[in-house]
Amino acid sequence: MSIYLAKRPWAGRIGALLGIMVMAVSLRSAVSVVPPLLNELRGELGFDANTIGLLAMLPPLVFAIFGLLTPVLIRRFSLEKVLVAAVVLALVGQLLRVTTDQVWPFLGLTAVIMAGYGIGNVVLPPLVKKYFPDRVGLVTAGYVTLLAVGTAISPQLAVPVAEATNWRVSMGMWASVSLLVLLPWIMQFLRDRSQKNDVGHLPGQAPHPGQVVGKGATPKLRPWRSPVAWGLAIFLAGNSAQTYVYFTWLPPYLSGEGVDTAAAGSALAYFAILGLPVSLLVPLWVPRLKNPIIAVCVFAVFWATGHLGLYLAPLDGTWLWVTFAGLGQGTFAMALLMVNLRSRTTHGSAVLSGFSQGLGYAGAGIAPLFFGTLHDVTGSWTASFATLGACLLVMLTGAVMINAKRYIEDSAAVPAAPPVTDYVVELKEQ
Repeated sequence: MSIYLAKRPWAGRIGALLGIMVMAVSLRSAVSVVPPLLNELRGELGFDANTIGLLAMLPPLVFAIFGLLTPVLIRRFSLEKVLVAAVVLALVGQLLRVTTDQVWPFLGLTAVIMAGYGIGNVVLPPLVKKYFPDRVGLVTAGYVTLLAVGTAISPQLAVPVAEATNWRVSMGMWASVSLLVLLPWIMQFLRDRSQKNDVGHLPGQAPHPGQVVGKGATPKLRPWRSPVAWGLAIFLAGNSAQTYVYFTWLPPYLSGEGVDTAAAGSALAYFAILGLPVSLLVPLWVPRLKNPIIAVCVFAVFWATGHLGLYLAPLDGTWLWVTFAGLGQGTFAMALLMVNLRSRTTHGSAVLSGFSQGLGYAGAGIAPLFFGTLHDVTGSWTASFATLGACLLVMLTGAVMINAKRYIEDSAAVPAAPPVTDYVVELKEQ
């Protein structure tokens, strides 16, 4: 198997590669396309301050719920089947959402879309582990970069397309990207079924480090007993909390401080675009580090500089501070990469991805609410920006916990001894 993999490293996996990359583009587009169109939605659907606040809370809340549920679905069915079901759910939600004329059905269907993409968030890292165990860094770099592309492009196109047509077309056109996701995965699924070899691996796919090949049962993992799982959840919560605060509050904060409204909106777009270079860099750089916390500290300095600059001098060097904060987003790419660097198997990757993203998004979802509430209560942004400092400390705490080379599989319940016909395949870590 390893000889076959070395000679034809991408053989039998092109469909999976295309499916992962197109899925990455679609994961955030249905979310980030909505905020630029809120003015139209206010008048036509009846959005007010409360329903807009609820809309902002839906992504992290639903991502958290389905992050915790997805590993159960994967274990019962399979990665590919769960992914296809998630894409269909998101696709149907997008098509129905643009037909509604009332705010509450719009919110309900947005929750359906987020459920589909919440499952997709969890499924992508183990898919990379399954199909590309020999190219984890490279494929992760590609899909995290395209995730940032989808996040940045959809809000940029939202208003121009809506002005040329209407908001329904502007939102609904992203359903076509979800539809494209289905095609390569259906092809890959059919290919996998027809070409599995006699030990249960896919053509061109190497066994995973520590994977039992044969009749041995998959050990039951207990993420709540794993320092790695808790560390990654804490790390992701601290990182995502800062990102959600910026996406929610950067334009209104800058506008309130005297920055032109259009420039404030452009600052948010610029912040999102800065996720592209770091998303490409991190998966190629971090696996080479003996201590990944070195990279975390670099990005933490970027975050801290951005926070302090925007708080102390929002009108002097605005774009410089946004640049620093935007480069800090490398910690998100690190979180996704560490899912595979801290798991030995596809099953372990799925469990770690679901647990860390479920708890991480749950913790991150309340940060934008606190940020705004503290400002309303105190009449100052001091306490609000202090919460960003607290989030940074939370992120660094998680980074310390995941720095050591240990794995989610270390939390496994000890399975019964496998039959003597089973054997274990060990691979050198990539």
